[in-house]
Amino acid sequence: MNGYVAIIVGYLLGSVPFGYLVSKYWKGINILEHGSGNIGFTNVLRTLGWPPAAVVLIGDISKGYFAAWLGLYIGGEVFGILCGLAALIGHSFSVFLRFRGGKLVACGFGVLLALVPEVAFSALATWLVVVFLTRYVSLASITASVVMALSMFLFDESAAMRVFGFIAAVFLILRHKNNIIKLLHGNENKISLKNR
Repeated sequence: MNGYVAIIVGYLLGSVPFGYLVSKYWKGINILEHGSGNIGFTNVLRTLGWPPAAVVLIGDISKGYFAAWLGLYIGGEVFGILCGLAALIGHSFSVFLRFRGGKLVACGFGVLLALVPEVAFSALATWLVVVFLTRYVSLASITASVVMALSMFLFDESAAMRVFGFIAAVFLILRHKNNIIKLLHGNENKISLKNR
């Protein structure tokens, strides 16, 4: 397998809609028609509870991780980044869902975990702290993306990785534009940490 085929595989891995599949085959519903209409962990958690959401979380992290890992294995850092980006694009614009998709957070963490684990864990720590303090997943995700981009410099990552961090952060923030509007107007939904 060459690097360019790996990028296509990365996109297809990212396109696997775990939120849609778990909701359909576990609970018999179309998650696109419930809650926020998003296929990600947060909407599955709010709609179906922790067990299905945990499966979605693991699936989304895993597909991002393996896409980036495949690129690293096939062609080194640059192809790791490209395959990771392909997975993020696939997650947000899934070929299996007529180019609908999620908001990058779990899949993006998986990509970071493969490429720069120290940055991944700094972003995760930020996410957990903000969620604990505010109960706003969207705010936590946006804040973590900014910390991720800055951590590329703090950990003295390569120029290519810094560019990737910037692109990924901007992409994630744009995917949360509706959440930003809700946060500014004070009507964003908070997450419940209680089991269902």
